[in-house]
Amino acid sequence: MTHRADAKYMIDERGYEGELVRGQNPALLMEKPVRERIFDSYYWKEQCFGLNAATLCDRAVEMTFIGGTYGQGKPTPFLCLAFKLLQLKPEKEIVMEYLNNEDFKYLRALAAFYVRLTFDPADIYKTLEPFLSDYRKLRRRTKTGFALTYMDQFIDDLLMKDRVCATSLWKMPNRQQLEDLELLDERVSPLGEELDEIDADEIGEPPSQGSGKGSESEDDMEEEEDVKRTSHARLDVEDTIENHNGSFHD
Repeated sequence: MTHRADAKYMIDERGYEGELVRGQNPALLMEKPVRERIFDSYYWKEQCFGLNAATLCDRAVEMTFIGGTYGQGKPTPFLCLAFKLLQLKPEKEIVMEYLNNEDFKYLRALAAFYVRLTFDPADIYKTLEPFLSDYRKLRRRTKTGFALTYMDQFIDDLLMKDRVCATSLWKMPNRQQLEDLELLDERVSPLGEELDEIDADEIGEPPSQGSGKGSESEDDMEEEEDVKRTSHARLDVEDTIENHNGSFHD
């Protein structure tokens, strides 16, 4: 696909011939006012031009916070990159490469947001629920400043809320409905072992030696750029693209 300075052509239904998400152009999953703010933003024009699934990693690992819009409606880099992903519509294997990267928590958060927007309901639960045990801290950009949240809370918001990061999320069936339809197995809580240990303490039995949730990660400085780790993350994505013969361009 030829690079174009004006990305609005991607939301023109008359010329769109790409893959659909629930019957519509994925770029239309964000509301029109948000899209317009993204198109007008400096970050979109200067940092998102010409990105593909591999080079987007370079931008994503530079992020230091999540969020939707702030101030007078200015979009965050997180929201701009999420929209770029909607335009690129990478293969599932590429998205999972982003999501399973342990070194860059904001890359994981971006991939999780994309999963919630584009995957089918059962796959959303299967893909995101394992990360409810990721307790690392995240900075969240608000209208007036910054707030502290955690990865597990962000994942829970994606699964439970109707609006996250200035984006209305499509209403999907709840987990119980999918279990009743036998599309999901009953979820086993990662806190089960801890609860067993608490019960054992109450009746005087020695606790098991298994590790529980553990202390919160202290890697609050991950957002500082580490060139070697960044290169490794990008190479992983490039290898996945090559293995699946994928070539993604703006």
